[in-house]
Amino acid sequence: MADLIQSDEWEYLRSYTSARLALGRTGHSLPTRRLLDFSMDHAQARDAVYSDFDVSSIEANLKKLNLPVQFLQSKAVDRREYLLRPDYGRVLADVSRAKLEELQYPENELSIVIADGLSARAVNTHAIEVIKLLVPELHKLDWRLAPISVVEQGRVAIADEIGQNLTSQMVIIFIGERPGLSSPHSMGAYLTYRPRVGLTDESRNCISNIRPDGIGYSLAAEKLLYLLTEMKQHQLSGVGLKDDFGGYLT
Repeated sequence: MADLIQSDEWEYLRSYTSARLALGRTGHSLPTRRLLDFSMDHAQARDAVYSDFDVSSIEANLKKLNLPVQFLQSKAVDRREYLLRPDYGRVLADVSRAKLEELQYPENELSIVIADGLSARAVNTHAIEVIKLLVPELHKLDWRLAPISVVEQGRVAIADEIGQNLTSQMVIIFIGERPGLSSPHSMGAYLTYRPRVGLTDESRNCISNIRPDGIGYSLAAEKLLYLLTEMKQHQLSGVGLKDDFGGYLT
C-alpha cells in the first residue's frame, strides 16, 4: 500500500538544496520512499570511503597536460590502517620520504598534491578538471611548479611534508572529503604557505565542496588562483589571510 504522505509547508526548500529536509511524514514516521533514499545515500557514502584510487587514469590525464608526476605513499599500508590510524595518513612512508630527499628539487613557487583522502571517487572525478584550469593561469605568472605528487592513503597534513621536501613556497592538496549523505564525492583543496612538518589547521586555507553540484570547477580554479597570489604577496596563509574574493557560484 502506498504511503499516505502528509504535505510539509517547508517542502519548497528542497528546490534550493540537496540537504535532507522537508522529507514529509506518514503518521509518526518518514515515508517509505524517504527511508529507502536514506539507506541508498548512506550506502553510497560508505562505498565512497572504500572507493579505489584510479592512479593510472590520473597519471594518463596529467601526461596529456604535459605535467610531470610522481607517486608516493603514506605510512598507512592499506585502507584499514588508514582509517584506524589517522596519524599514519599524515606522514610519508620511509621509502617515499627518501625518494623526495634524493630528488633535491630546486626552489619553486608551488607543489600540487593529489590524495585519495576519505573519498577517492571525488579526486578521481574532479581533481584533473580543476588542475587543467588552474595550471595554465600559473604558467602565465611564470611560476615554477614542482612535479605533481599523487599520494595513496593520504590526509591533509601530508602535503606539508611534501612541500617542505620539494622546497616549495606554497602547496595545494586536492583530497576527497568525508562523504556526506547528499555528497559522497565532494573534493576539498587545502592551501599552505611555507609548508613544513608540524603545521596545524589554522595555517591552512580551504575550499570545500568542489563538485558540479557545489563549487564548480571554474569557480574553484578562480578562487585557488586568488588565494595563491594573496599568499605570495602577503607571505602567509590560514587565519591571518583576509579573504576578499568576490567570485560568484556557477
